Formats: sequence, C-alpha cells, structure tokens
Amino acid sequence: MNHLDPLISDLALILMLAGITTLLFKWMKQPVVLGYIVTGFLAGPHFSFFPTVTDIANIDIWAEIGIIVLLFSLGLEFSFRKLVNVGGSAVITALVIVVGMMLLGYAAGRLLHFTYLDSIFLGGMLSMSSTTIIIKAFTDLNMRKQQFTTIVFGVLIVEDMFAVLMMVLLSSIAVNNELEGSELIYSILKLAFFLITWFLIGIFVLPTFLKKARRFLNSETLLVVSMGLCLGMVVLASYAGFSSALGAFVMGSILAGTNEAERIEKVMQPVKDLFGAVFFISVGMLVSPEALVQYAIPIIILSLVVIAGQIFFGTSGMLISGQPLKIAIKSGFSLSQIGEFAFIIATLGMSLKVIDGFLYPIVVAVSVITTFTTPYFIKLSDPVANWVEKHLPAKLNFILERYSANASAVQPENTWKRVLGVYLGKIALYSTILVGIILLSLTWFLPLMKELIPSVWGKYIGVGVTLLVMLPFLWALTMKRINSRKLLTLEENKRANQVPLFFMVIFRFFIGLGFVIYFLSVAYSQRTGVLLGVVLFVIVMLLMSKRLQRQIVSLEGKFMDNLNERELRRTGRKNNLVRNMHLAHMEVNGECAFIGKRLEDANIRKEYGVNIVSIKRGLKRINIPKGDSRLFPGDVVSVIGTDEQIQKFLDAVEPEEISVDETENEEHFELERIVIPKDSPLIGKTIAQSGIREKDSCLVVGVERMDGTFLAPTGNIVLKETDMLWIVGTKARIEALLK
Repeated sequence: MNHLDPLISDLALILMLAGITTLLFKWMKQPVVLGYIVTGFLAGPHFSFFPTVTDIANIDIWAEIGIIVLLFSLGLEFSFRKLVNVGGSAVITALVIVVGMMLLGYAAGRLLHFTYLDSIFLGGMLSMSSTTIIIKAFTDLNMRKQQFTTIVFGVLIVEDMFAVLMMVLLSSIAVNNELEGSELIYSILKLAFFLITWFLIGIFVLPTFLKKARRFLNSETLLVVSMGLCLGMVVLASYAGFSSALGAFVMGSILAGTNEAERIEKVMQPVKDLFGAVFFISVGMLVSPEALVQYAIPIIILSLVVIAGQIFFGTSGMLISGQPLKIAIKSGFSLSQIGEFAFIIATLGMSLKVIDGFLYPIVVAVSVITTFTTPYFIKLSDPVANWVEKHLPAKLNFILERYSANASAVQPENTWKRVLGVYLGKIALYSTILVGIILLSLTWFLPLMKELIPSVWGKYIGVGVTLLVMLPFLWALTMKRINSRKLLTLEENKRANQVPLFFMVIFRFFIGLGFVIYFLSVAYSQRTGVLLGVVLFVIVMLLMSKRLQRQIVSLEGKFMDNLNERELRRTGRKNNLVRNMHLAHMEVNGECAFIGKRLEDANIRKEYGVNIVSIKRGLKRINIPKGDSRLFPGDVVSVIGTDEQIQKFLDAVEPEEISVDETENEEHFELERIVIPKDSPLIGKTIAQSGIREKDSCLVVGVERMDGTFLAPTGNIVLKETDMLWIVGTKARIEALLK
C-alpha cells in the first residue's frame, strides 16, 4: 500500500467532518461558519475523541490561501470607486475604533495586572475586526446587499491599512521603548506610494488585457488567469512588506472595475467556499479547553470588552461620520469581534520577546468566542436599532437626524476647493509615476546597463532611456493644461484673483524640475544634476510640448475609460444615494416569480417599493426601462430603495436554493407500461388525438405491438387494442391517466 501524504488525509478528515457538521447546522438554521469552528475543534489537537489532523502546518497554509481568496472575492465586489465613495465615513469610523479599542484594551490589560508592553500589544490585538468572519456572516445571513454592509466593508479595508502602520508602531515601541516618528511617516508614505502605483498600473493594463483576450477566456482560463493575478499581487505585496490579504484585496478591487468582474465572481465562488471553509476550520483548531479553564476570567472579561467596545466605538464612529442611527448601530454590532490580525500581533510580540506566552492562548480564545457570537449580534442589530429609535429621547433623536441629514446633504460646491483638488490630484498622480520610474531605474535599470556595457556609455544610455521614459509624465506634471470646467470659470472671471492660478503653474514646474535634478544628482553629482537638469528640462519642455500633449491626452483617456469600464454599462456611480436609500445590483434567478412578465404587469414598484433604473442583459444595457420591458434569467437588475425594500425584492429576484426537506415533496418522473384494454377510448385514435400529452401531461416514448414490434412514437400512429404504451410522467398523472 502506498504511503498517503498527511496533507491529503488531513484534508479528507476535516472536509468529511465539515460536511456533517454544516449539514447539521443548516438543519438547525444556524450560521454555517459556526459549524466550521466546531469542526476545527473536533478535528484539532485538543479533542481526543475524534481522529486528529497529523500536520497542522499544512492546514495553516490552506487557511492562509483561504484568507487570500476571501479578500480577493471581497475586492471583486468592492471596487476602487466604491472605496472612494465610502472613504470619508470609513476612515473616520476606523480611526475611532482603532484609537478607542487600543486605549480600552490597554486599560483592561492594566486592570488584569498585565505588564506595560503586554497591555499595549493587547490594545493592538483588540482593535481590529475580522474581515473574513464578517464576509462569511453577511453571506450566510443573506445581507450582502444592504446599505450598511458597504460601509462596514470600507471600515474593514481601512483597518487593514492601519494594521500595516500599527505593526511599525508596536515594533518601534517594543524595541526602542518609544515611538519612532520618522519610521512611521516613512511607512505611511510607502503604503500610499505602493497603493497608488498598483492601482495606476493595474487599471491602465488589466482592462485592456482582458478586453483583448476575451474570446479566449472561458470559465477554465478565466479562473486560472484570475488566480494568477491575485497571487501575483500577493507576492508583490509581501515583497514590499505588506500583508498578503491587502495585496489580494487590491487586485480584486482593480478587477472589480472591468467588464469581466461578474464572470470572475462566478468562477471564483467554489474556490472561495472551499478555502474559506478550511480557514474557519483552522480557527476552530486553536480552541484549547485547558486554556479556557486556566484563563477563564481574563477570557470572559476581554470577550465582553471586545463586544461592548467594538459596538460602542463602531456605532459612535458611524454617527460622527454622519451616518443615520440605524445604520450606525447595525454597523457597530457587525464589528463585534477580533480576527486573524490579533494572532499576527501576538506572534510579533512573542518573536520580539516582549510579551508573555500566556497572552497568545487568551487572545485565541477571545477570537473564537467573538467569532461564534458574531452572527447572533448581526441578527440582533436590527431589533436593537428599532428599539433604540423608539426609546431615544425625541430631542436627541432630532439632533442625530439633523446632523446626519446635514452630513449627507449636497453642499454648494466651492470653486477654489474644486480647482485645488484637481491640481493636487494631477500632481499626486504624475509624481507617483515619476517616483516609481526613478526608483526602478536607480535600483535595477542603471546597474543592469553598467553590467551589460561596462564603459561609460552604459551609464549614459541608462540615464538617457530613463529620461525618455520620464518625459511624457514630466510634461503632464508641469506643462499640461488642466481642462476643468471650474478652472475655466475662474480664468474667464475677470474679478477672480488670478494670482493663485499663476503660483499653481509655477509650483508644478518646480516639482517637475526637482525630479530631473534629483535623478541626475544621484546618477552623477549634485552640481552636474542641477546644471544639466535645468538646461535639459527647459529645452525639452519647449520643443516637445505638442507631441507630448497628444500622447498624454491619449494615455489619460485610456486610463479613465478603463477606470470607468464597468460603470459605463451600469447606472449609479455611488452606492449611497441618500440617507436611507441606496443602489443595489442583483442577478435574476431562474426561480424568479415574474420572469417574462412586463414590468407594468409585475407591479414591482407597488409590491416591493423599489425603482428599477437599469437592466443589463449580456453586453446590452437598458437604462430607465419602460413598462413593456421584461426580465429574463441572467439579467443584472439595478434598483434603488431602502434596505427593507431591496431585501424583499432580492428574495423574489434571487430566491434561496431549495433545501433538502423541501425536495422530499417534489414529484419525480417515472416510466410506466400501460396495456390498452379492449374497452379503452384510445382505440382507433392517433397519439396526437389521444390527448395524453396535452390533457394528461404525460409523454408516449414507445409503442410495443403484440407481435413484438417496437414503434418510435409519432403523432399519426393509430393505437390498437393490446398495444403496450411506454409512458413518462409523474406518478399522480400516470394514475389519473389509468383511471
């Protein structure tokens, strides 16, 4: 007998156990994620009554892949544009949660007599909610289309970005016993640079690539390409010092803006389900009954701190950012757990040997407990929000509503603010590209040219090629006219102060000149860089402006087309339209009740309260469909409504799959033989005249004569006495036919 690798036997064990437990939890109408955690506990090393996995390290690798796939799938639903739309609210809420939970965690640690560093690291562990757990809980509870979930996802992504900075902060405190401000600022700039660079390259290249390769992208090749892009970005993110989860999300959000996003989501679904299950099972394996007993009091206290603190700070942050009370409460209840990032911080502290070993099992237990309670708190959020709205003092309720309404209201646009935003956006965009080109040239291209051409010409060629590559972006940064409607208004307004516009132009010019001087100074010397840089910069800008302008306009147009590719065929640029309404997209299921009906006959607006603003069918889109438009399976419908209205409509458009107990009552088709008796009314009639198909809903699939002849049925065969008919139909229909 050949030896079976532990990876295969362990995977077989946990998946068979998971199949049993998840079916049981489905039968009990409980979230499936809880079944996975129970499976992990049963198959883990701390429970000896069941077979135990032999190599947990292999399971951990699968679990890490699960996190990557889950975050990639989240990115596919959470495009870059949507992230920008909820950015303000998400940043404010995440900042309130992180700061509040760090202080609360530190205070709780000191009350439990933990050391100074233990308490600081504990605050960091308790400050981050789990993206993967919340995604799974929302999916199990069928809440992905609700308005507050979009904002919650935004908070989670911002928290993941804060996590990168927190690692630097905690490492600096642990090693130097103080915070290194310069190191933190460097990390912030590094994160911003790489995020902008990834999005620029990805948005410029990937939509064009997918468009060119579309005819080769069937389900198989699309899955392989998508996973290759995802893991490629994960490698780049890890190489740059960021988390693999952040890299996976970035690639997903880039692909979310392409025309292939829906197809990628479909082919990724089975992969996400499989690896996501392994991740949650691995969380369950961390449960240790001994640790639960030994550290019961700290675990209970910290679990209550996490649940109460996350709900309080999450709700408060949402209210401060201008969200309505109901959305704020539902968001706060959804964030009431800590996740896998707590383990990363604990591992960091232990590797630096600055925290005690008992902290890790405590945090693991708190994570598992809060993971277990998360679905229940999410389900509890709606009734709690309704209760608070009813019992809140009228004056306080009025103040909150007025504050939220003012925050979400459309403010009069400040012309100067708009113009300044356009200028700074262009400067940031092209400066990032130029920094990337210079870094790539200094670290890789120039050394390569010196190695290939050892003489002085190798360096000359490397510098010249780099300057040529920089040239279009330098011109766009310094000389390109910004065609903004607001800017034209200011320029045409003779009373407006033109001095700021003049200084903006000068400012852009000197930034571009600074890039050239810096590059030449590093490549040669500071004196050479200044003298040669100024001369080359001025000459080239004057001689090449028209040709460069055409190139830059073409590049910008292509970039914006790729960025808006998916939005150009779907209505709604923002998910949050007004305080209590938002735009949702859903796919029409084959079980939908009004398939094929005209919209005016389906009475959707009166029945469900939603307004259909778009129907996408293949590559065709129907904007503001009229009453005679119809819905068909596979259509992507964009609707506007409240959470309750959209959820009600979603249940009709995408009804849940039929469960096992419902399928037991289904009628199955059977094949029966019927001999025509001598007194049958069918004698002398053709099969078409018999009405077996039209009246009795049965199908004649064969006619067998007494002499053994078997006839393939046609409508004009005349039935005779003693003919044996082979009939297909449901049991009830066949019994009715016999009668």
